Parts: sequence; C-alpha cells; structure tokens
Amino acid sequence: QVQLVESGGGLGQAGGSLRLSCAASGSILSIGDMGWYRQAPGQQRDLVATITSDGTPHYTDAVNGRFTISRDNAKNTVILQMNSLRPEDPAVYYCTADLTAYRAIDDVFHSNRSQYWGQGTQVTVTS
Repeated sequence: QVQLVESGGGLGQAGGSLRLSCAASGSILSIGDMGWYRQAPGQQRDLVATITSDGTPHYTDAVNGRFTISRDNAKNTVILQMNSLRPEDPAVYYCTADLTAYRAIDDVFHSNRSQYWGQGTQVTVTS
C-alpha cells in the first residue's frame, strides 16, 4: 500500500516563509512527476508547482519567483519552500505523485501506475 504523507505548513506571516514536505512510502516501483496543489475554501483545487523525475520544475504564475519545489529521489520526497507569503496563499496544500506501485498476488508480480494524493496540510497566512 502506498501513502503520501505531508508535513509542515501551519501559520505563516505575510512576507514570511513556510516549508512543506511530502514523503511517499510503501510498495513503490517508480515515481514520475511530483507536485503540489492547493484548494482554498469554496474554490477548486489548483496546481501550484510540479517537478519531473529529473528535477525540472514548473510553477504557476501565482507562485513563480516565490515558491521553490525540489525533490529527493532517494527518499521519495518532494519539498515546497514558500517564501514571500501573500494573503492569497492560504489553502489546504496537497502533494501528488505519478507513481507506479507493485504487489505480488499468488507469486505473480503486478504493477499499477496511478496518481496518488496526500491528505492535505493547511497553510494560513497572517498579515
């Protein structure tokens, strides 16, 4: 069974910084793109940033130049460093991974590729 567990987040000040971390664990064969989305109350879940397996990042315009996404492939983790926080940044932040998991059924190896999500972590910004 595969899990994505987020940590970090919480309360930050406008203009300040917060750091989110997400670790994937379980029966993992490989991980492709990883990323972060966010969802504010009453809003849809929006992309924040993604990073490919070779470390190429992509940012939405709303966070470009303020947030930095990175990953550690050896630890199956993805990090979102959030600087220069703004009043529009508060949301529940979700990590996601394009991940291939494996399992053995009756000694037969099976793999399945799917997009996995973490449970979300709240980010609040005070002025």
